[in-house]
Amino acid sequence: MKTMNVGLMMAAFSMAAVMPGFAQKVHPAEPKVFANGADTVYKRVENMHKTRYIEIFLAGREAKTGDLVAACYNTMFRSKGIPASKDTAPQKLVEGLDFDKMKEKYGVLGASLNGPKIWLPDWTEIDTGVERDFNGIAAPWVAQLNMGHNTGGVAESTPYKPMNIARKNAVGWNKGTTVLIIDDADGNTWVMKGFQLGLNPKYTYEDFVSAGATMFKKLPPGWKFRVTTLEKDLIEKPENGVTTLSPMTS
Repeated sequence: MKTMNVGLMMAAFSMAAVMPGFAQKVHPAEPKVFANGADTVYKRVENMHKTRYIEIFLAGREAKTGDLVAACYNTMFRSKGIPASKDTAPQKLVEGLDFDKMKEKYGVLGASLNGPKIWLPDWTEIDTGVERDFNGIAAPWVAQLNMGHNTGGVAESTPYKPMNIARKNAVGWNKGTTVLIIDDADGNTWVMKGFQLGLNPKYTYEDFVSAGATMFKKLPPGWKFRVTTLEKDLIEKPENGVTTLSPMTS
């Protein structure tokens, strides 16, 4: 298999989130959920293409640096595995998520939702930590998102501006899989990892693929979108334990 270092698009749209600003409120102690990735278990998950999932972010300040970080939980990596329906985040349960209660329960400054989304790689290697229950939705810790001195939280991610997330394991697409790609003005290639449906989808993933580049109205100058079918296996492998992501908007 061919290994390529490429960027990952987080979604076709900005993240849907319920996250207040952080400038006026600071917790005296680091949230305990930040330790949920201390003892992780490695796993490789196959047959993931087009799995429906969500991510939950629990954000607060790092005690040593004061930087904003968020513990990320992903429903695809639950201990029960991916069901035959490939739906790890049923719509009714997602609609019932209470982010204010999450903030209180976990002692964090902000809690937010990314998704529901459709996962596009075929397989992933990942280290999972503590599994938590969010309104009946099981989701283990999978990563820590580092946002520096950002005061707006995960919801304030700037479209087309790369950011880093701590992750050391690979993500792969098999030969023959359809991939959605953006080439930026600097010659970097970004491969879409998660297609954003949101709580109230405007259209399906299939609709989006059929429409192609016409869906993107706000690409920066020199950026181009394309859809292609892989002629070889593609592996995205982080360098030095960090993956670069770029949030997208249509």
